[in-house]
Amino acid sequence: MNKKPIIIGVAGGSGSGKTTVANSIYCNFRDQDILMIEQDAYYKDQTHLPMEERLKTNYDHPLAFDNDLLLAHLERLMNRETIEKPIYDYANHTRATEVKQVEPRDVIILEGILILEDKRLRDMMDIKLYVDTDSDVRIIRRLIRDIKERGRSIDSVIDQYISVVRPMHLQFIEPTKRYADVIIPEGGQNQVAIDLMVTKIKTVLEEKSIL
Repeated sequence: MNKKPIIIGVAGGSGSGKTTVANSIYCNFRDQDILMIEQDAYYKDQTHLPMEERLKTNYDHPLAFDNDLLLAHLERLMNRETIEKPIYDYANHTRATEVKQVEPRDVIILEGILILEDKRLRDMMDIKLYVDTDSDVRIIRRLIRDIKERGRSIDSVIDQYISVVRPMHLQFIEPTKRYADVIIPEGGQNQVAIDLMVTKIKTVLEEKSIL
């Protein structure tokens, strides 16, 4: 009988360092069967909407995500079944026609800004992490990333942060901190916290006789 995989949730605001934390944990289990599922891949399909409507999408709101599909895929992975993970096309603000085939693994890291917001997702997780980083650090990281990687202007990044990102963070993301088993301050810079989490995950795997 196949052992059920364990699911580790890594949440936190934009620019908090949650992806760095998730990648650090991932790298510590390279010899283990492990995979990463990004909540960003599960933004809703908007093919049916005209482009002007797609441009209005609030990507920091819970309703932007297709959690029903994400849940269905996690359940398939828990049953050791292959999934076809969607790919999001940010240029066209909708789901791409291509998908990525993902094989089941012993450890699943689920990473995203709002993974702790949905109780159904929380209930599937064995360990829930929240990466907590000061807002001034997060906006600086976001500025650098969006200007370098996405060709954005400083004004557009700041305007989006003030009008959408910050209020959504305060309303929806930060309140999910109370659901976390562990809060990691300063994200990927906190090597002690990452090391402790790796040790804890190994303990859970041993308890489930997966290691």
